[in-house]
Order: sequence, then structure tokens, then C-alpha cells
Amino acid sequence: MDLSTTNGFDVPIRGRPLTPRTPPIRSASPTEAETNNSASANAQARNFPGTATSPITRVPNPAQPLNGLSTQAASDRLIVGVDFGTTYSGYTSWILWPGGNGITSDKVPTEIAYDIDPNTSTTSPPVSPPGPISSLSSKPSISTLKSKSSPHNRSSGGGGNGGIKWGFQFKPESPRLRCIKLFLDRNQKLPHFVSPLDTAAQLRRYDKTVMDAVSDYLTQLYRHTLDTLTRRYGASFVESTRVEFVLTVPAVWSDAAKNATLHAAERAGMGSRHELRLISEPEAAAVYTLKAIQPNHLDVGDNFIVCDAGGGTVDLIAYRITQLAPLRVEESAVGTGGLCGSAFLNYRFEDHVRERLGAEKFAQMREKKPKSWMMGLRYFEEFVKRNFSMEEGGGLGGEVNVPFPGLPDDEDAGLDSGFLVMTPEQVEAIFEPVIKEVEQLVEGQVEAIRENGGVVKGIVLVGGFGQSNYLYQRLKAHFNSAPPPPYTERPTHQVADAGAHRTVEVMQPLYAWTAVVRGAVLRGLEGSMVGTPISPDQPISFHYTRNFRPNQSLVVEDDLIACADDMPPDAYARGLINVCTLTTDLNAVPKSLFTRLTTTKGVEFDNLDFTLDMRIESAGLVFELKVDGVRYGSVEAEFH
Repeated sequence: MDLSTTNGFDVPIRGRPLTPRTPPIRSASPTEAETNNSASANAQARNFPGTATSPITRVPNPAQPLNGLSTQAASDRLIVGVDFGTTYSGYTSWILWPGGNGITSDKVPTEIAYDIDPNTSTTSPPVSPPGPISSLSSKPSISTLKSKSSPHNRSSGGGGNGGIKWGFQFKPESPRLRCIKLFLDRNQKLPHFVSPLDTAAQLRRYDKTVMDAVSDYLTQLYRHTLDTLTRRYGASFVESTRVEFVLTVPAVWSDAAKNATLHAAERAGMGSRHELRLISEPEAAAVYTLKAIQPNHLDVGDNFIVCDAGGGTVDLIAYRITQLAPLRVEESAVGTGGLCGSAFLNYRFEDHVRERLGAEKFAQMREKKPKSWMMGLRYFEEFVKRNFSMEEGGGLGGEVNVPFPGLPDDEDAGLDSGFLVMTPEQVEAIFEPVIKEVEQLVEGQVEAIRENGGVVKGIVLVGGFGQSNYLYQRLKAHFNSAPPPPYTERPTHQVADAGAHRTVEVMQPLYAWTAVVRGAVLRGLEGSMVGTPISPDQPISFHYTRNFRPNQSLVVEDDLIACADDMPPDAYARGLINVCTLTTDLNAVPKSLFTRLTTTKGVEFDNLDFTLDMRIESAGLVFELKVDGVRYGSVEAEFH
């Protein structure tokens, strides 16, 4: 089994108290021998169209399961789904009371900047980029996920070094931190348009870490959420109602990155990490989209591929329907993804304009006429990208006139009266390599399912780029242009069925851009619909019996070791993976539960039997300390 797609915890935890080191009497193996929590694709970005969404109305009524419950405030819950994306972020929520309404907001750019005191020196030491190459610096990496400052002196909307600007609050030419989410996972490849050095320079200038910036952005999103809900439902209701947050994270992220996301959300005020819930972005998209097309197109055994095409990445995951009422699915292929989101079309457009104008004229325009460049880019973003299709004239009515006001006429470059003339063929050339890569990703998922004997019923496009007419038409043409079956003198039903199975239906559900965040709310309402070999409701328990001398620290550490083999070794060996270090504080356990014992030499010590429970959830691992089945505290995990 491959640890890139599977979490296999097949080796006992190695235990070690913090101080002093005294070995436990015994450290038992997990009660469950193996887990197979399949990871899926990274779906980070939400960039392609539209600035507004509509209230959720096309999915099952969220209040329905609560019929008959008390309407007292104590029974009310407010579930808020948060999609912290690479390029755009958003939230949506449903009030959990009988007859409750839904509420959704626009997505906003995932961008943040800080006001700098003009009296503060901007001179900074040599910069090392966040991420994998930060080890080249002699100073601590600024991608360190530990905060440099306490919550009291950290900027959160107006304190510390000044106010915070975020989302849509920037002028086109204003510097800001972009795609900061990507630096939470140092194992992930960065797209070419994200500069680690530029990001590092800005963070040094603001005297911030990556965790500070992520936490501050989530703080603004959190405050805007509560402000919106207060305006709509009143302060008294919001203050008296329990608010639960469900955050989405890329499925291919490391456990360390997922843990960092929880830590950032906790600092932002969204609740303790043990109250927050994570769901992988592909699963959230699948939860919403499969429910949106139910029941007309679903049968047990059907395989559906969810293609989450966003601004930075395109991520795919395949599910097989195992049950219709209630809807249950299981993964039928390993999730995949690539850096081919709609933002790459913008950068290909930039390359096209540079080539048409010449590098020198293009640089002069960017420097001396930044508003002219932003107007042209915005026209491409909001009109050309969204409307381009395979129809005659590219669906654009023929040639496209992209505005670049103030630029002189240039017949060779195609500039006329402040407009750059583009033909449908030139627009298609910008789309072609990006669309081709998406086709290859989807084709890989289809072939993986077919190799296992499955039949792909449909491909569901979600995310901003997933609403592209051209992407939809290209995938539809690609998967519905199967060659005729081979000639045989005696045609059979098997040959006819094989030809029919080569075609795959392509679908674009309603509200595709916000499918991830809507799925997060459904997950909070109804629980997980994805079946796994080990249910989150049945934790894996690691049993311990430990001895403590008088005045010895009750804070202990353990290492969680992962094995990639189907059969784990009997003892620690080379090739095993140290997943995380668990820190358990036993001071929360009542002293009456410790047993006072005496050695044969008359030395007294305290003995405690306890368990560390590990739950495998959609997007990570959750640990708890229990004594005699009673939970006495959480366990801090530092992932490696």
C-alpha cells in the first residue's frame, strides 16, 4: 500500500515520558491492525467566474431532520462551512432550526496586506523563501507554523502594526500576499506564478509568519461571517446560538498542513481545534454534487468522477455509489490533480499580450499604465474566459476587442483605437494546453476505474473553472466520440454494451462554484457519506499502563509510527514513517484514578491505565485521552 494514498497505522506507538525517562510497563498494539483512509485530490482554488451566489435552494431542506425538536435557543445550532481557497475563499451557512433559512455570501480573493508604520524601517535581513528551500537560510524559516507573537500583539483587523486589508479592499497596483495558503504545506509544488521570494520579502516587511498571515485572513473571514449573520438574524440570536465551523482542506495535504489549518482557525476565533471539523475539498464537492443530481441519475454501483476545477488547481476524485437512501459512497480510484486551473489562462493571456506588443512595450505599459493593463486583464477574465466556447466564432461573435486605453495604434501588434484585436483562434491557443492537461487528468481517472472493471456513469464539473463552457464542451466531445465497435460477423450484446460504456456523460450542477463550501455544510448537517474501512465513530485505541515516581511530570510524549506494508513488522525497523509526536497531559486526570503501588524495595510510585483514542476522519486524525472510557482531555499532535 502506498502511503501517498493510504494512512496505514500498523505498528505500536513508541512511548516516552518527557522527564525523567522511565519506560512504561507495557505499550500495547492498536486494537485495529490496519487502516485504509484513502486520500484524494487537492482542490484548493476557486477562481473562475462570478462574484455572487444564490441562497441554497436546490438541495435537501437542512431543517427537515430536525422536525419535532425544541425551538429553544439551547437546541439551535449554526453550521458554517468555510472554503479557504488558494485564490478565492468563501463561506455559507444554514440555520439549524425548524423552518430555518439558508444564507450564503460572495467569495472574496484570498489576499491580505498590512498597513506599515512609515516610521518603521523596511530594511530587512536576507530573505529566504518559505517552503522546502527555506533550510538554506541560517535564520528560522518564515514558513514556521508557530506564531512569532502572542495573540495580544498580533494584528487582527486593526491592532499591532496597523490595520489589515483583505479580499476586495485593494487597488489593482497595491502589493498584497496572494496564495498564502499554499505555504502551509511545504511538500506541495507551487505554481510558477507564486514567488516564494516575493512572499518571504513581504512577510519580513510586515514582521509576520505564514501562520500569522493565514490566521489574520481567517480572522477577517470569521468576523465578516458573524457580522453578516448578526445583520440578518440579530445580535441576540447569534450570541445565544452555538456556532460550528466546518473547514475544507486539500485531501493531498500532509497531516502537518491540516493541523496547521486547524491551528490557524483556532487562532482566528472559530473554536478550539477539537470543536472544529475538517473535510477534504473533493469529498465536500462530491457531497453536494451527488446530492444535487440525486435521485434521477444514481444507481448502486455507478461510478462518478468529481472534477473540481478551480483557479490554481484541478483535482479529481472518483466515487462508487454503495447505497441510495441514505446516500453512501466509497472511493473507486486514487485521487489525482494538477496545476492547470483557470489562473493559468490569465498568465497565458499575459504571455500573449507580451508577445504581441514586444517585451519592452509591454514592460512600459505595466509600469506607466498599470490601469490600462488591469482593464485589459479584467475584460479577458470576465468576458473572454467565461464566454469562450466551441461554437462558431468561439461563442464571442467573432473577433474580440480587448481594451487597453492609452496605447498607441500599432497595426503589426493588432492595436487599434486602444483595443487589442484577438481572433477566436488566438483565444483557443491560450486555452489549448490548459484544457489538454485537464483532459489527461480526467482520462486517467476514467482508465483507472475501467481497469478495475468499473463503468464510469458521469463526470461532474465543479469549481469556478468547472463552469467554463469551453471546458464542458471539450470534455463532452472527448468522452462522447468513441470509435465504432470492431466489425464482427456475428454481432453480440457484449460488443454493443462495450461501445455504450465508452461514452461518459458530463454534467455541470447548479452552484458549481460554491459546491465545496455547500458540501461542507451538508457534511456538518448529516455527517460523512463516504464509507471507509474504519469508521470515525469507532476509534482505534492504544492502551497504556504507566508508572510515575512522586513529583514526576505527568506530561508524556509518544511517537505514532506508520507502516506502508500490508503486514506490519513485529518491532521498529528501518523504512517506517514517524507520522507525529503526541503530547499527553495527564494532569487533567483525577488523582483518585491513579493507583499507589510499592516495589519490593519499598519505593512508592503511581500507576495509571489509560488509552489514546485515534479517530480517522475525512481530512485528518483526531486524538483523545480516556481513562475508563471517560474523556479527560485532548492530545496535542505535532506532525512531521
